[in-house]
Amino acid sequence: MEGLGRRVLVVAFDGWNDAGEAASAALGVLRGAGEFEPVHSVDPELYFDYQYTRPSVAMDAEGRRSLRWPEATILRPAQRTRGTQLWLLTGVEPARAWQAFAAELVDVALREDITGIVGLGSMMSDVPHTRPISVFAGTENERIRESLGLERSTYEGPVGILSVLSAAAEEAGIPAVGLWASVPHYVAGHTPSPKATLALLDRLEDVAGAPIERGDLPTQAATWEASIDAAAADDEEMTEYIRQLERTRDTWDSPEASGDAIAQEFERYLRRGGDGPSKPGRDDPRR
Repeated sequence: MEGLGRRVLVVAFDGWNDAGEAASAALGVLRGAGEFEPVHSVDPELYFDYQYTRPSVAMDAEGRRSLRWPEATILRPAQRTRGTQLWLLTGVEPARAWQAFAAELVDVALREDITGIVGLGSMMSDVPHTRPISVFAGTENERIRESLGLERSTYEGPVGILSVLSAAAEEAGIPAVGLWASVPHYVAGHTPSPKATLALLDRLEDVAGAPIERGDLPTQAATWEASIDAAAADDEEMTEYIRQLERTRDTWDSPEASGDAIAQEFERYLRRGGDGPSKPGRDDPRR
């Protein structure tokens, strides 16, 4: 079987793994494009700290108030079709018992005969919003690296739940791929980043081999970029900073540049614990 197979579980979590809400929004696009049914939800009492991830209250169609608890749920397509199908795992990064959390979800994936897993993440990076969004695509699985032309990260240091889940999946015999979009740090903490979401979906389609509907996401991405252009035009310092980032990015993209540039930025992001630079220019991605 080539690649990730015919049943691919796409994973995204709110929280540390989700700068600019790019990863969770990508899963939202997938969920909105088809019909899915729940397969399994974890018990929130086991994995979440409610002082960190609080339950919320909402009104139902009849006007009744009800509590909604943090969750992590696996969804499967309501209809079986030919070709590659995408299962979804959506939820919040757990606060505790990560090994048990990963083991529980991998057990369900095995029961559903999942043939591959793709984790979606997004990170704050020193990149300009005016250039194509870079997506690091990597895996520890040698066969998948060769068949899909992916990379292997050399990073050592703290990780998020995506890495823990991927390691558990690989140990159980399910190949796992990670896709990480680089979101401009000067906007990642303030607004959703549809351009990064679009880049993740484009790369997911390549890796999973399944057609993905984008809806009006390309229009949203163009509007997002134009709105940042307009805001930067009124700030001379920000305009110059973006120009510096553009020059750096153009250097990366030149024929003479190293092919490891995106991987290096991904590793730098993880080393600083998922936090973006505290001010423009603090971290030069070429270091």
